[in-house]
Formats: sequence, C-alpha cells, structure tokens
Amino acid sequence: MAWTNKQLLLCLLLVVTGSINTISTKWADTMKSENSAGEVTEFQHPFFQAEGMFIGEITCIIAFYVLRIFTRRQQAAQIEMAPLSEMELRFPKRIFLVPALCDMLATSTMYLGLTLTYASSFQMLRGAVIIFTGLLSVAFLGRKLRYFQWMGMFTVIVGLIVVGLSDFLGTGTDSDGKDLNSIITGDLLIIAAQVVTATQMVVEEKFITKYNVPPLVVVGWEGIFGFSTLAVLLVAFNYIPAGMFSGNPRGVLEDVGDAFIQLGNNPLLIAAIMGNIISIAFFNFAGVSVTKELSATTRMVLDSVRTLVVWAFSLIVKWQDFQYLQPIGFVVLVLGMCFYNDIIFLPYMRRLGWVNDEVEPTPSIDTAPSTSASVNESSRSSTVSSLAKPTPEEKSVTVEPL
Repeated sequence: MAWTNKQLLLCLLLVVTGSINTISTKWADTMKSENSAGEVTEFQHPFFQAEGMFIGEITCIIAFYVLRIFTRRQQAAQIEMAPLSEMELRFPKRIFLVPALCDMLATSTMYLGLTLTYASSFQMLRGAVIIFTGLLSVAFLGRKLRYFQWMGMFTVIVGLIVVGLSDFLGTGTDSDGKDLNSIITGDLLIIAAQVVTATQMVVEEKFITKYNVPPLVVVGWEGIFGFSTLAVLLVAFNYIPAGMFSGNPRGVLEDVGDAFIQLGNNPLLIAAIMGNIISIAFFNFAGVSVTKELSATTRMVLDSVRTLVVWAFSLIVKWQDFQYLQPIGFVVLVLGMCFYNDIIFLPYMRRLGWVNDEVEPTPSIDTAPSTSASVNESSRSSTVSSLAKPTPEEKSVTVEPL
C-alpha cells in the first residue's frame, strides 16, 4: 500500500531531525569562540550540551498536552500518540528517576566521546546497545534469546570491530587533525555508554511497562528528572579536575560560565545548541508517529538512513576523510540488527522454505537512541517496547540503535 503524504512527511521529519541531533552537536564541538580566559578555542562542553538535550525532551511533554487539548477541542476519538482510553496519565512519577539517571549518564558520556571522535563513528558505535541489551535481558529479565538473536549480536560485534578498525586506520589522514588516543578513547566511551543505555531499557521494561503511559510523557518526565539532576551535578563538576577530558581553561569537568561566555562570543554556537534542542523534540514526536502510522521496522530502516546522512555530511564538510572500512562496518551492523529483530532476511528465507523454524513473538527492547543522544540521538533519542526514548516510540519488537 502506498504511503500517504502525511506518512512521507513524518518519515522525512524523522530522518532530518534525527540527523540534525548528531550534526548540530558535533558542529558545536568544532566551532571556535573566545572563552573566559580570552583564548579562542573549540566549544568543548559536553555536559552543558546534554542539558540542552534534556530541555528538548521536556518539550515533548508540553507537546503532548498541547495536542491533547487540541484533540479534545476537535472532539476527535483519539490523540496523536494513542487512544486516550488506553493511556494512563496518573502514575507515580518516581518510576522515571532511575531511567533518567541512566539516560543522563549515558548521554553525557556519549557527548564526551563525541568531542573526541567522529560524528559518523558516534552514530554507528551506538549499535553496541543490542549486545548489552540482549545480555542484560537474559540476566535480569529471564529472557531466552533465540538463535537468530545470538547471531545478530555476533554480527553486530563484527561490525563494531570493523568500524573501530576504520577509525584506527584512518587516524593521521583525517581533516580534523585528531590523534589516535583521542579517537580510540572517544570510541570506547561511546561503547561504554551503551551498557548504561541497555541498563536503562531493562529497568524501564521491568518497572515501567506495567503503566500504559503515553511515550511522549515518558520522554518528558525523564527529561525533567535528567535536567534537574544534571543541573545539580554541574555545580560539583565546576570543581572536579578532568585532565584530558576538560575543554575549558580551568581544566575542570565542566565550566558552565565558560560555556555561556563562548555562546555570547559566537552566535553560531547558539544556533547549534538550539538546533539540537528543537531537533530532539521533533525527532521524538516523529518517532512516536512513525511507529503508530507505519511500524517499528520502518523506524529502524529510517534510523539507518539517518546514520548514512550523518556519515555523508561528515565527509562533505570534511570533518573526516573517507575510509572504505566504515561503510562496510555500517552494512554489517545493519545486517546484525536485521538478524536480531528477525526482519527482512530470515522471514524471506522462511517464505522460500529455506528456513523452517517456528518463531514465537519475543518482545525485545527498543532503542532509538536519543537523543539522543538523541543524540536520543535520543535518540535519547529512546526505550522499552511499550515506551520510547533518543528516539521514543510505542509498543514494538525491534531494537534500533543506529
């Protein structure tokens, strides 16, 4: 069945805003501005940028209630995200605290890694979340993974190795002048953050899915908790020495005052930060809508397209040079996702009679990161099968890490 204009627009919105999530964050990292010491340096404030991502998530809950009011005024049968009769708006808000803390730690770590490595590697290496999600779901949710899920996890490992190797071999020829130590450190930080992201999704599935909460409300409340917690931590970060991880003249983990001074001295930095905040909000909305209007599988395919857009953009603006292993690694990662989620290849082989196995519906964890991280992406942009994150969505049986 042909897609409607509305569906096409939602898909385009998902790809564009999802790409802007990563591109705007990396753009800010590469821009230079006069800092508090009077030196012209790059804008290296990952924790400050993470706060911007949480602001974008908070706007999702605002959008939900605006749409809810609009829908009621139009006397429609259901709201954009899901039927009102099936969604709960009364629930204990504390259930979002632990996931929000995980989201805060994962996003901050990934943004820190992004300052050290390439935007395309940042996007691709987030595929590691499949591995940790699968292992943690076995350990803490008592889930039994099927053979194709183990096969998918192994394939993803191979893809991660290829992407990491492309960074290693490409060092010394990139246009951004990055050294091997910073690139490898950035890659490792991004992979390590996926352990936290997987933990977040397992916690959400275990404790939150009992409440049928609208996905945008989930994202909004986690944004509120994440923003509030990180705002308090930023006070402590202002006094913690950070060595090579510091990008400010005082050498501390984060210097919010220095960040605002650099923003004031370079208006383009404000545009980059605002681009990240706005794209996070629209990306989360588009993710929920695409899952509702089409399917979670479509969402996964579009997220893969988003990764290609980020990679191509990085080459065009010369944030990195072409390395032939990177597209190979990307293809292997996508293949691993298809195996893990049991889509495209194995279903096709079953139809042809090449594979004869009975597949029972196995709920798996959905991530689109975010923002995330969305950044979360997002996308956070993302979450559990009945929730969403950056990059949230409604009930689904796919894992979408790219």
